[in-house]
Amino acid sequence: MQHFSDRLIARIREKKSCICVGLDPHLAHIPDFIQKKNKEKYLQNPFKAAGRAIVEFNKGIIDAVYDLVPIVKPQIAFYEMFGVEGMQAFLDTVDYAKKKGLLVLADAKRNDIGSTAEAYASAFLGEVDVFGQKVKNFDVDAITVNAYLGYDGVKPFIEACKKHGKGIFILVKTSNPSSGDLQDLRTHDELRHFEIMAHYLEGWGANDIGKEGYSFVGAVVGATFPKVSKKLRSIMSRAIFLVPGYGAQGATADDVKFCFNKDGFGAIINSSRDIIFAYKKSKQFKETQYGEAARQAVQKMIKEFRF
Repeated sequence: MQHFSDRLIARIREKKSCICVGLDPHLAHIPDFIQKKNKEKYLQNPFKAAGRAIVEFNKGIIDAVYDLVPIVKPQIAFYEMFGVEGMQAFLDTVDYAKKKGLLVLADAKRNDIGSTAEAYASAFLGEVDVFGQKVKNFDVDAITVNAYLGYDGVKPFIEACKKHGKGIFILVKTSNPSSGDLQDLRTHDELRHFEIMAHYLEGWGANDIGKEGYSFVGAVVGATFPKVSKKLRSIMSRAIFLVPGYGAQGATADDVKFCFNKDGFGAIINSSRDIIFAYKKSKQFKETQYGEAARQAVQKMIKEFRF
């Protein structure tokens, strides 16, 4: 069973790309022709119409970019909001992406302790015990985790990663404007909260390092705070950074340069809206060509992050 970080770096090398495509399918922004077809087909079941529209849209995006990127990141909120049909769309998206050779990172930010954290870890990273039979459920390659409850809320995820070759990305410094309300607060010894979390994270991942020198315990580090990312890279030398905030949130390629290690690895740069809805800003592509527009957006990003 290959270490998660080694699998990720192998795909980064193969694709010569560190781009992570965020599959955040805002229903209202999905092309009209997809919405209309599914509304007519599932007239009596609006949730099913939404779920099937999401799957069709996501497959078009995946078909357009799977040979260019190593990993995709479905944000689970955009699926959960449509109930059972939305979660079926999430499952179908995960399965399709994996069949195309992509790693899948569930952006679910799970957070709890004890048996509840174990349940989350089993659902996404491990196996669920169903009447004595071990069954995989969502079976993604990695998941985002909120460590606010401390180590006993993280430990079940770490144990699942060790057992099943999976990965986690823990929130350290997020890209949203108000992240500093809590994350930037200083303790009595002048350490900021995000620095404390970084030190914890580095320790949590210290005992299981892949052949490439990286842990399966990664960090979410926003591209919108470049000076912070430089500090965090000095603390977390063996963590792979998941870097949101590029593009739609204002960060540029120059802002994320400190997220990488000297070996050129250590970070995956996420972009969601600027890729999957690129057709909406394009004069070149029609809505029926949303996949082609997404592919062009990825190719543009790859040029900015030359490998």
